[in-house]
Amino acid sequence: MISAKFVCELLKNNGTDFFCGVPDSLLKDFCAYVTENFDKKKNIITANEGNAIALAVGHYLATSNPALVYMQNSGSGNTINPLLSLADEEVYNVPLLIFVGWRGEPDKKDEPQHIKQGKVTDDIFDACKIEHSVLSDDEKSAEIEILKAFDYMQKTLKPYVFVIKKGTFEKYEKQKSPNKFEMSRETAISTVMNFVDEKSVIVSTTGQISRELYEIREKSGQPHNADFLTVGSMGHASSIALGIALEKPDKAVFCFDGDGAFLMHMGAIPVIAEQSPQNFKHVLFNNEAHDSVGAQKTSANVVNFKDLAISCGYKNAFSVEKLDDLKNIMPEFLTAESPSLLEIKVNCGARADLGRPKEKPVQNKIAFMEKLNAN
Repeated sequence: MISAKFVCELLKNNGTDFFCGVPDSLLKDFCAYVTENFDKKKNIITANEGNAIALAVGHYLATSNPALVYMQNSGSGNTINPLLSLADEEVYNVPLLIFVGWRGEPDKKDEPQHIKQGKVTDDIFDACKIEHSVLSDDEKSAEIEILKAFDYMQKTLKPYVFVIKKGTFEKYEKQKSPNKFEMSRETAISTVMNFVDEKSVIVSTTGQISRELYEIREKSGQPHNADFLTVGSMGHASSIALGIALEKPDKAVFCFDGDGAFLMHMGAIPVIAEQSPQNFKHVLFNNEAHDSVGAQKTSANVVNFKDLAISCGYKNAFSVEKLDDLKNIMPEFLTAESPSLLEIKVNCGARADLGRPKEKPVQNKIAFMEKLNAN
């Protein structure tokens, strides 16, 4: 394994001291080191990976130095437009270094949503004609590879991608921030669930929110067919929920969202508001972090989600951070004119024994559709 400190010093020595991107669990030790050892203006966690490419281009224009963009391979789709229509040699010809966590690496056990992405990671960069290689997990080889990448960028002014396997970086213990809010996310989800009737359906976002929802159903002996667990496609749960709400106006449709996912594709919010489905209930569990991939901060701490929702056209918006307030506001939230938003401020972290859904995503889809279309 290689240390994040070693890599960061090598990057700095070659002119790269600016980092941006969306955290990934395979890069959490690297990201943790960068977070604690670089000024916050030198490490910017962006709303999505495409934002990061554009930010890196701006940094290069101002400094002539390539930035480093970090992301999971699932985010590569968000980068294709700015990589090909902005940084590409046939447009502005801008160099940048990209670290891509290789989720779903072939022959390695991983979650269903990562399998296809892992198989086609190389193919995507081949199709984009972007030079790429797997970063070695020993420092001597990694140094040679990184120096070659810098030489390539200097000569061609093109981007270069390193695909990062699981276990490439040594463990780096990030200092834990003190708990900021009263409620755990699981407690908040369970409390909301106590007010959701059997006829309603839920679309939950990727990560621990869906896993906790699943376990709450398990513990209470309830079926899972009322829940669509959006295990991939981060940031799109609200749009899935909108598509359902418009076609099933007789059913209350809840979207269980996270702050990182909400921010990633926030443009969906005014679209939901414009369509104005009266059965759309948007519940935002906000811990100001990408909790599922290392608890790296989002920019949610500077956002007033209640005002944002109203300014985008939601009919009502509420915000709570105490359990008693959540219990008290739920009846009003359920009867308020929609679309409406309920922000619940929660702590980072999850139980160490938090499980995963037992059913395959396709099985979840079939059961959900049967429930959704039953008379």
